[in-house]
Amino acid sequence: MLEQQKGKLLVIIGPTAVGKTKLSIELAKRFNGEIISGDSMQVYKGMDIGTAKIKEEEKEGIPHYLLDIKEPNEPFSAAEFQQRANVMIEDIQSRGKLPIIVGGTGLYIQSVIYDYQFSEAPSDPLYRAELEQRVKEAGIETVFAELQRIDPESAERIHPNNVRRVIRALEIYHCTGHTMSEQLNEQPIEMKYDTCIIGLTMERDLLYARINDRVDMMVEEGLVSEVQGFFEQGLKDCQSIQAIGYKELYDYFEGRMSKEEAIGALKQNSRRYAKRQLTWFRNKMDVSWFDMTNIAEFPKKINEISEFIAGKLMIKANKYK
Repeated sequence: MLEQQKGKLLVIIGPTAVGKTKLSIELAKRFNGEIISGDSMQVYKGMDIGTAKIKEEEKEGIPHYLLDIKEPNEPFSAAEFQQRANVMIEDIQSRGKLPIIVGGTGLYIQSVIYDYQFSEAPSDPLYRAELEQRVKEAGIETVFAELQRIDPESAERIHPNNVRRVIRALEIYHCTGHTMSEQLNEQPIEMKYDTCIIGLTMERDLLYARINDRVDMMVEEGLVSEVQGFFEQGLKDCQSIQAIGYKELYDYFEGRMSKEEAIGALKQNSRRYAKRQLTWFRNKMDVSWFDMTNIAEFPKKINEISEFIAGKLMIKANKYK
């Protein structure tokens, strides 16, 4: 019996502000593609400026999926992303189009590429309540320090302010004796789709300058007002507000920082996040890297990447100059 041919999938990853959005639109036009967002925070309605969500006019008519599908007070997980993304991939493929996942949330994208099996780990409500009480009495720092000791890999991936995920990671270890990282590392490594993973990188100083400039642009576009709207709604202990760009401004609204300090922290946290993204992609995924440092050579770089994709996936690109 012949093995069923795998559907084709293009993935574009890289650190924040490296130019994934611009490249994805050009590649979608060349390969008859439709884009699935691979960003864990762009799923939230109203979180537009702070997540650098693509604007309608920037889409150039290319369909985009998994944007604005959740209210800011709702949780979202890698398992739910995987389920939704697989549905979208198969729908796009069925119409003779190329699905393109674009984003920087490594675990979410990995879960789709390698078809992770998300078994429901057991829970212990009493232990969870005990940890929640410790957070109330002593702060998240003590509980996060425990996660750093037990599962440093997860502690690197989970932000200390994300109380729900910190507690869940400790609960999984408490119930199973195995860390969340160990369970992820035991996942299959065979790709579900015929996948080409394009990674964008850039000389560090230029990338960091682009990140700083992007934050300044976000502030000009109304980031403070966007976040203030959530703050005034009383949204606080929920997953969405842990996003970079939101939690820093909450510190400003709650009087722990000046506005200037909050913007400085946002830039610093964005730069650190970019460094963590690159580490994750290089250690966890089979990526073909392209350096985007010379912005003036962008058209030439697009042609180079297009030729690579055409060869890797055995597909033809539309005519381009």
